Amino acid sequence: MALCEDELFQIFSWLPAKSLCKFKSACGWTLNFSKETYFCMKNAQNMLLQDDTGFFIQQDNGQGFSGRIESHSFNVAELLTSGVPQDFLSLLAKSAKIITSCNGLALCRSTPRESEVDLFLCNVVTKTWLPIATPASVHESPDADVNVVFQCMNDSLNVDDYRITLIENSLEWSSHRDLKVYSPKKGVWEAMEKSFFIGSRNMRLDMPVTLNNTLHFISDSSQYFTKSSPFFRPYIMAYNYESGESTMLRLPRDARRGSHDDSCNMGIFEWGKAKSSDRSICLVRHRKRIFTVWILEDYKSTLWRRVLKIRVKAMGLKEEDPRVEGFAVMNGDCLIFATEKKVYGYNLCGGKHLLRATEICEHGLRGKVCFTSYSNTLRPCGAGATTFQGYDTTHPKAERSTSRACKTDYFYSEEK
Repeated sequence: MALCEDELFQIFSWLPAKSLCKFKSACGWTLNFSKETYFCMKNAQNMLLQDDTGFFIQQDNGQGFSGRIESHSFNVAELLTSGVPQDFLSLLAKSAKIITSCNGLALCRSTPRESEVDLFLCNVVTKTWLPIATPASVHESPDADVNVVFQCMNDSLNVDDYRITLIENSLEWSSHRDLKVYSPKKGVWEAMEKSFFIGSRNMRLDMPVTLNNTLHFISDSSQYFTKSSPFFRPYIMAYNYESGESTMLRLPRDARRGSHDDSCNMGIFEWGKAKSSDRSICLVRHRKRIFTVWILEDYKSTLWRRVLKIRVKAMGLKEEDPRVEGFAVMNGDCLIFATEKKVYGYNLCGGKHLLRATEICEHGLRGKVCFTSYSNTLRPCGAGATTFQGYDTTHPKAERSTSRACKTDYFYSEEK
């Protein structure tokens, strides 16, 4: 039975970009709507209702550039075809660091050169990228961390319907941080009226959780206060976009116990599927090679429920003495963690009968690592985006990039 173009549009809009590229390559046939902005945005909107298909893994060395970025699929059967072109990934690894990702777009920071630091968006699947205005404060402190929150709205087909929030660095330590929000339509950063009160502890600004239009960050857990201080134990601070109010959330008592230990590492992540009404905050603690996980069940009363406590060795790893080098919760219920050589996944909703972690892949990084989940979509970067065709310093048409985002690399663009 032949399908009309409208029916094909609906069917293909639910496929990840990787599958669409495979189909076009195998059949040698391009659908009329496959390059239309509306179709690409519809595809991106549909992918928001599905799990992310893969992740990036990088060195966890702040804003340092290790020269290596790996991409892997959550599906063990597709490890060698994660959907990310290796030539474009190699270019990113040489010239940039992926800060965060959402709905197929990655927000990156280019390698500091000549006191210039630039931010840009890119779609690693379609190999397109778009520089965005970089705040003066970032240029003035090229060695400082860039702490941003990147969100794509799931109820819009507008290419520019996303929000980037910058948590400003301060030359001197302060319990208040200024926030700026990037306006894609205007191309400028606009300051929030009220600053973000973070308390007296340093915050883990590299792992934000956005819930009900509110930003959440967890503090560090180092011991530099007396027990009489209200900031003696680690905590979560929240900032509401609408009211500009800052609120402190307590951690569960058993999570606070022993948190000053040097081996203790805690992080917060989004809990629950995108289309679920039970979305919340997930707290993960790794201490003395034991994973403990809690879910925030009641936001107003800060009621937490523990869902997991298990030794890493008891998770079925074949390694003799596994040492965890990094972890994250992705797709709302999957604990991802890396040892010195491998990456594993553990289903937090699997029940007590599923006590074994699944080996996802091997990795080639050293030391502490960080994860960034990504979705395989056709979402455009925006007007004026450049398509990367490949780079070759010996090609007669090779030219130096005119974009500050990749200004020291050579790339080759086909003439139209």
